[in-house]
Amino acid sequence: MPSRNRLLAAALALSAIAAVPSASPAQRHAAPSPAAQPAREAIDLDMYARIRDEGFLHSHVMEYASALFDDIGPRLTGSPAMARANQWTADQLKAMGCSNAHLESWGDFGMAWTQHSASLAMVKPSSGVFLAQATPWSPATHGTVTAEVIKVPGFKKEADFAEWKGKLRGKIVLYGHSGSGDPTVDPDKVPAMQHYDAAKLREIAAYPLNGDMSEQDVLPVSDPKFQEAIKNFGFQERAGAFFASEGAAAILVPGGSGGVLHNDTNASMGWYVYRPEHRQAVPEEVISDEAYGRMDRLLSNKVPVTVELATNTEFGDEHAQGFNTVAEIPGTDPQFKDQVVLVGGHLDSWIGGTGATDNGAGSIVAMEAMRILNTLHVHPRRTIRIALWSGEEQGLYGSMGYVGSHYATFHYAPAAKDAPEIPDFLRVMSTPPTPKPEAANLDAYYNLDNGTGKLLGIYTEGNSGISDIFQQWMAPIADLGMTTVSQRNTGSTDHVPFQLAGLPGFQFIQDPRDYDSRTHHTNLDTYDHLSEPDLKQAAVIEAIFLYNTAQRDSMLPRPSIPMGLANDRPLSNLYPDAQK
Repeated sequence: MPSRNRLLAAALALSAIAAVPSASPAQRHAAPSPAAQPAREAIDLDMYARIRDEGFLHSHVMEYASALFDDIGPRLTGSPAMARANQWTADQLKAMGCSNAHLESWGDFGMAWTQHSASLAMVKPSSGVFLAQATPWSPATHGTVTAEVIKVPGFKKEADFAEWKGKLRGKIVLYGHSGSGDPTVDPDKVPAMQHYDAAKLREIAAYPLNGDMSEQDVLPVSDPKFQEAIKNFGFQERAGAFFASEGAAAILVPGGSGGVLHNDTNASMGWYVYRPEHRQAVPEEVISDEAYGRMDRLLSNKVPVTVELATNTEFGDEHAQGFNTVAEIPGTDPQFKDQVVLVGGHLDSWIGGTGATDNGAGSIVAMEAMRILNTLHVHPRRTIRIALWSGEEQGLYGSMGYVGSHYATFHYAPAAKDAPEIPDFLRVMSTPPTPKPEAANLDAYYNLDNGTGKLLGIYTEGNSGISDIFQQWMAPIADLGMTTVSQRNTGSTDHVPFQLAGLPGFQFIQDPRDYDSRTHHTNLDTYDHLSEPDLKQAAVIEAIFLYNTAQRDSMLPRPSIPMGLANDRPLSNLYPDAQK
């Protein structure tokens, strides 16, 4: 998930947990404290060598990539393609030797939806073919619409609607989305290929004394920009309803420059467009900034613009179920076999590309790690389980649902009647979560969700007791670039629900490459932008971490206080009037 919607996504790590009261002594652990930790880890260097050999010389990771990204394609939550991906991953996990491969529902998601095609072409004053896609859950135009374009600046308040009453019927609206102004294209800007060097890794390893972990997608709930972003989603839904009521034929919003087209619910007219009760009533396309600029300049100079637009989309079940793919390598030690080491990533994606780097990469790396261990006929002491989530992009639904079903009951504060609707994943908790029996047997969850880059380290989420253990595990693979342990938190993805439940959930530190600058939620998020050497390296390291965790004489240490339970900031930090 992490990025262009970084303000909203980053708050996942803190916003929902900031209002949790301090835990009572009985609630401070979701499981009994593990046994005393050894001074030195038992490192099986022969297994390290076997995993490296299998992962680098006999990898299947790019075969998984082509089947998932080229064949199945983008995997929007609730869509037929997502259903195909769930079944395909379950079949592959079973074929490689995993047990209990199955799909597990986390509940009613919303409307199934597919984009079949979208197009936009200028026919007056001259011809032009523009880069365009339907926004997620946009209705179809039911054929080609030829209409004049009218420019509407981004609305900032409902009073702005009045100026446009009676002017929009049959028009295609060039809309300055979210009131953020018209896009500008910097001709000197080149999408960055970024790599973390030794100095940057030292910076990440150092805990920020000012508490600023925004680079790790962790923002305070009191951030005014974040609060404004949440409120704006509801306002944009009302703006979309206004356009529909005025008879606009379609909406065009800017989505990026230089051939990069960002397409997620930041472009849609509201956050909840996937729910039947929030259905968007007017077709919408996201277009390149260059296309937006050309039409905007013409209209500014009183030159009429006419375009042909076709948005071919299809809705399905209005209450599509969300599913996670789950499978495992059973544990063999009578004492430890019921304990679980979990690995995963989110299988769902947006529709701009084929979801290769976000987060198909994390999914196929987890699959390849499981394949490596199965191929080596590893018989782990603990059960090693894989879970590929859906609904991450709409609010961590899959992982949150799994944690809620298996590990903890979350107690949410009721929303005030006059408070703006808050996305589900940002609801605050009134009391600490109540652990479920299975929580005692969850040893660790390892997550990967920052693109195709190689692994450079791991975040401990403030779990001091685990730092030395990870350092020892990493020493024999330092030559692969895996060197850094950081006590920082990191947010905005599927390890967060585990942390909310007081369980050890970890995200790896990845080399960023062009994830933020080019592929995240864009039309360039495709197989072509994957790094095969980096994916092989990541799978090898994940397999080693899974093996080491499964074989230890004791479970990994847990935080003394589960993440979020030591913070007493009130709900009013998010919505000042929510408790009145």
